[in-house]
Amino acid sequence: MGMNIFHRYLCRSSAWERASATRIVPWAVESIPLGDNALEIGPGYGANVRTLRERAGALTGLEIDPALATRLREKQGGQVRVIEGDGTAMPLPDREFSSVLCFTMLHHVPAPARQDELFAEAFRVLRPGGMFAGSDGLDSFAFRLMHLGDTCVPVPPGTLTDRLARLGFTDIEIGTGPTMFRFRARRP
Repeated sequence: MGMNIFHRYLCRSSAWERASATRIVPWAVESIPLGDNALEIGPGYGANVRTLRERAGALTGLEIDPALATRLREKQGGQVRVIEGDGTAMPLPDREFSSVLCFTMLHHVPAPARQDELFAEAFRVLRPGGMFAGSDGLDSFAFRLMHLGDTCVPVPPGTLTDRLARLGFTDIEIGTGPTMFRFRARRP
């Protein structure tokens, strides 16, 4: 689940943090209560920590990259509990979280089957009534260009409702913007 040097630079920039905090996260979780215990899968450089902490009682970040997990602990440790691990096999107990979130990272999961494993794990760690929500980029030439040399497996938003429903999610909503889509689904 690698990122090229340009992508790494972008994701740790203050401009990206601002865009994520003011546009991406608010749009993706608009009108969704995050509850007392939220999980962000793939927090990366931590661009969303501050915004999510304003909306959730407690925040855990599950990060697959050991260097990013260490960096996140050092820079944001007081705001987020950081766990190193894979979103497709979460080292977390069943039904622990009131919400599970992921932003602009699903395309870094290397195959649709692995993405489905991540969705199943999100379902497993959610409490009944909990929300799974997030966003990702829409496939385009520019999107692919930015990801040259990266793991890049875009999620077609048109397939997401069926993929999530097969796992047991309900109240599934998919919305699209000019360059991104958002999703939300409930564990009954």
